Amino acid sequence: MKDNSTVDQKYNKLIVFVSVLIPVVVAVLFRVKLKDFGFDVEPLSFLPPIYATINGITAVVLVSAVLAIKKGNKELHQRLMTVAIALSLAFLVMYVAYHMTSDSTKFGGEGFIRLVYFVLLISHILLSIAVIPLVLITYVRALAAKFDQHKKIAKITFPIWLYVAITGVIVYIMIAPYYVQ
Repeated sequence: MKDNSTVDQKYNKLIVFVSVLIPVVVAVLFRVKLKDFGFDVEPLSFLPPIYATINGITAVVLVSAVLAIKKGNKELHQRLMTVAIALSLAFLVMYVAYHMTSDSTKFGGEGFIRLVYFVLLISHILLSIAVIPLVLITYVRALAAKFDQHKKIAKITFPIWLYVAITGVIVYIMIAPYYVQ
């Protein structure tokens, strides 16, 4: 039998490390263009609709996972949460790959819609950073079988993660007309 406090302690440093590493690496790689290093790569312009779709699927999976646990189906909940984490990782890899091969797209909307876009984009970005440690802590508490603590933090993690997934889709829909074909 695992000592549950040891499981938490074992992963705490890793959670902090990963929670700092991911945003830093994404920020750095966002500025790196493979062509600047002599790699002759075509822009991966097909990726944005794919990773936006992944965000949408993530939202559906998250809601399904919550419904599963509310019905007492722990096994399905666990599987769905694993899928949600895998989808988020797939999104991250595709997002970075796209930005390493393509120039950033400028939003062309004007007036009020421009304000709406940037409020959604900025909140999406900030919360996508904040949700990393929340997801990891929530996951580790489940691994440690600390279900009371897991449930407490999951009530914070779920709406933030869901917001990030949904706003990812909305931001894509709003900027899609401005992508260079």
